[in-house]
Amino acid sequence: MLQVVRAGALTTVQDGGRIGYAHLGVPRAGALDDPARQLANRLTGNPADAAVLETTLTGCAVRPTRAVTAVVGGAPCRVTVDGRPAPWGAPVVVPAGAVLEAHPAQHGVRSYLAFGGGLCPEPVLGSRSADLLSGLGPALLRDGDALPLGTPRDHGTPPGADTAPWPGIPASLVLPVRPGPRHEWFTPDALRTLATAEYRVSPHSNRIGLRTDGPALERSRHGELPSEGVVLGAVQVPPDGRPVVFLNDHPTTGGYPVIGVVPEPSLSAAAQAAPGTELRFTLIR
Repeated sequence: MLQVVRAGALTTVQDGGRIGYAHLGVPRAGALDDPARQLANRLTGNPADAAVLETTLTGCAVRPTRAVTAVVGGAPCRVTVDGRPAPWGAPVVVPAGAVLEAHPAQHGVRSYLAFGGGLCPEPVLGSRSADLLSGLGPALLRDGDALPLGTPRDHGTPPGADTAPWPGIPASLVLPVRPGPRHEWFTPDALRTLATAEYRVSPHSNRIGLRTDGPALERSRHGELPSEGVVLGAVQVPPDGRPVVFLNDHPTTGGYPVIGVVPEPSLSAAAQAAPGTELRFTLIR
């Protein structure tokens, strides 16, 4: 088992997500920075789809009941084992009963803790991911919780690696946007504003959406839009006119117009954008 000593502000279990159930109203969930999750698993010797812990800003501390190989990656942070410095972004063996702590993020937002054998809470609809919108999957971690650990496929010995190219955390964020499906609900000036204005990541952002502070986008149509399906990366514009980029826990339908969509490969950078980060959108076709 993995015992939770310090849960942190928002720590969840995440894997690759609950894909294929949007038609039933079930969000995708899954790690927001999935490349970081997959790299942490690879360095731990796990299959790419193994579940990990995703922390938010403040990190967490856990105690395994057996010796386990672990990797802390994603947002850079100080790592300790029983108070002694340990490497970030590289495998470390945590003895049984020792406390592995991922301290608060020094840059970025979300760190990922992978453990040999992966985390094995009961899957729901084929995924072990926690979904904050629907409530599916494991609950938000609390101090004193315990999570089951899987059996390492290589008996805990991590694979050798010459390099581990962890992506850097950008000081500013540039998100490409493909216009549509409801860009005609906005004025030409609104599209120009979206492509040229400077926004900031709002502190009200969460796993559901990256909210923005900046100029409002003016609509050319002011009627009601019937709820329709929305996808990961959709840039929805609520009544205040400030775009929201939908992330993994987004609702599967929405009634506000979507001015464009950010391609999925660009969203991992959005997952690491701290509140106040400069954000610009660039239109693509």
